[in-house]
Amino acid sequence: MYKVFGIPQSRAFRVIWMLEEIEIEYEHFSLKPGSQEVKNLNRSGKVPVLMDGEEILSDSSAIISYLGDKHEQLCFPRGSIERARQDAIVFRIIDEVDMMLWGAARHSFILPEDMRVAAIKPSLKWEFQKNIGNIMNERRGKFLMGEEFMLPDIILAHCGRWARSAKFPLENESFNEYINLCYDRPAVKRLIKRLS
Repeated sequence: MYKVFGIPQSRAFRVIWMLEEIEIEYEHFSLKPGSQEVKNLNRSGKVPVLMDGEEILSDSSAIISYLGDKHEQLCFPRGSIERARQDAIVFRIIDEVDMMLWGAARHSFILPEDMRVAAIKPSLKWEFQKNIGNIMNERRGKFLMGEEFMLPDIILAHCGRWARSAKFPLENESFNEYINLCYDRPAVKRLIKRLS
């Protein structure tokens, strides 16, 4: 059985969402980043961490890609042009969306106070909005890759919820509708019930 380590308010949510989507049994351990238990699994102290038997994996995108490939769900076959497009949008979300949120978080409460630069946050929010607009204009259907919910949707929708909680301006109405569509899935409802 898979074991997932990380508080659900972190990117660990993406991993447990993926596991709910593919309906695979798992155990979830709500551990904070930097805790000794997490450092015993991942020296950086970052979450999420996935244990598959004796193997330990980190990084939410790597983990959900591994799960998608292993269980042949929510992703296109390796080596296909569709998979190349899928990987491209995943990398783009990480570069253009996730990193804006992470940068703002780092300069709000993660970095030591004397290293924080509050003046950077407006530019991160502006860039986030611009990038979301471009991604929404380029999506291929009601979801990013077309009419079917896929792995990149987990990452982008999670970023959308993160942006809401971080008080990023979400002026793109199609993005708001997209977030709501993704979070209205049975897997998310099961997950939220499980976490409550």
